[in-house]
Amino acid sequence: MNKTPSLALVVTTYNRPDALAVVLQSALAQTHPFDEILVADDGSGASTAAVIEEARKHTKVRIEHVWHPDEGFRAAAIRNRAIVRSRSDYVVFVDGDCVLRPSFAARHAALAERGWLVAGNRVLLSSQYTQALLQAGDASPLWRPVELLRQRFKGGLNRLLPLWPRPLHAAWRKRYPQRWEGAKTCNLAVWRDDLLAVDGFDEAFEGWGMEDSDLVIRLMHAGVQRKEGRFATGVFHLWHAENDRSRLTENVARLEALIDSKRRMAERGISGVQTGVSAGHASLKSA
Repeated sequence: MNKTPSLALVVTTYNRPDALAVVLQSALAQTHPFDEILVADDGSGASTAAVIEEARKHTKVRIEHVWHPDEGFRAAAIRNRAIVRSRSDYVVFVDGDCVLRPSFAARHAALAERGWLVAGNRVLLSSQYTQALLQAGDASPLWRPVELLRQRFKGGLNRLLPLWPRPLHAAWRKRYPQRWEGAKTCNLAVWRDDLLAVDGFDEAFEGWGMEDSDLVIRLMHAGVQRKEGRFATGVFHLWHAENDRSRLTENVARLEALIDSKRRMAERGISGVQTGVSAGHASLKSA
């Protein structure tokens, strides 16, 4: 039997403190607590630091604020800095607008297996329902089945099927071990030493899109396979306006070049952070 790994939660955020507050609330309400939570902050202002400080008052779990200056969308870079600051065996990535169910950490811990990453999924919330939850500052209605049914009929949720629990160790979870499509950092778990082995995220990806696909493909080039977290680890994705996609064409071209290669290492990866050399001379801080 595999030993239960220590768990780090990496939450990526940028200037959305109301959403971050309910995400951290959900992260601290786990039946199986995370060993640490690292907020990977892509250059937010003081209000985000205040949310993190408030969350610290309600837990003994280590919460680290990892920040760098706002120089555009640099999610890959700030996630690398969070990985460097982590201390746990296993790293679970979510976005700062993804609310976790209380069983989220426990199910990721149960699915963890050497040689595999776990890709989960999400349920989308409507703009109106998102606004109501954020105004209340309370994620707990999402944990009540009756509320979920009510919101599904009202259009507050786009679907319920992904929330239906299925056996954690079913054979179908390993049916597509080389499928990178759909594996996203809004719900992705990877062994920390596997992340280091491929030099983490590639900081050459700037602007929205494809940095998570790049990571997954390089992990697969290195021999890591995909396990499905569907019907176990689904998160609730709060509504937001579409991100600026002006760099997407460039990022897609970079990804296509990677697919045609066998490269496993990032072009500009985590090793630059570890040696103190990184684009933008980004800083690390505990708020």
